[in-house]
Formats: sequence, C-alpha cells, structure tokens
Amino acid sequence: MFQAKKNLLVMSFLQAIATAAYVAVIGWLLYNGQMIFDRMQTVLAPIAFLMLFVLSAAITGTLVLGRPVLWYLSDRRSEAVTLFSLTLGWLTLFTLLLLTTQVLF
Repeated sequence: MFQAKKNLLVMSFLQAIATAAYVAVIGWLLYNGQMIFDRMQTVLAPIAFLMLFVLSAAITGTLVLGRPVLWYLSDRRSEAVTLFSLTLGWLTLFTLLLLTTQVLF
C-alpha cells in the first residue's frame, strides 16, 4: 500500500514538472515573441497565437488529465482521483513558489 502511494506521489510530481516545463517554454516564447516574430505583420499572427493557445490547452490537458482519465475509465477511480489531486497540488505549489519569488525579488 505504501509503495502504491509513493508511486502516485512520484508520478504526480513528474506530471506536474512536465507541465511546468512546457508552460515555461511557451512563456519564454511569448516573452521573446516580439524579437522572434517581429516580421509577422499579417493576419497569420493572431491565427498562429490562437492555434498555439489551443495546442497548449490540449498538451497541458493531456499531461494533467490523461492518465487519471484512463484510470478512471478502467475502474481505478480512487487512484485516478488521488493522482489528479496530487498533480494539482504540485502545480499549486509550483505556482505559489513562482509568485513568491516574483514578489520577493
């Protein structure tokens, strides 16, 4: 039983790290977008931004919800809810750490 909970904790941490890393890459891209995409002065610029938004929602949704949904549908409901809750907990912790460092420094 302890090993199963430890595995869920590690898995949720890895899912949260992968999500945070993806968000960091997209954040960097948006922060440097003016420098990178300066020549994009057509209607394609807002289309590209919206496509990136939709793609990001799909990727982060899959990272956070993919395994819990599969487990839930496979009658592993308790583990699915626990994994999802732990992943959200890690993401909340990462967000609070990020906001705290921004306020302090």
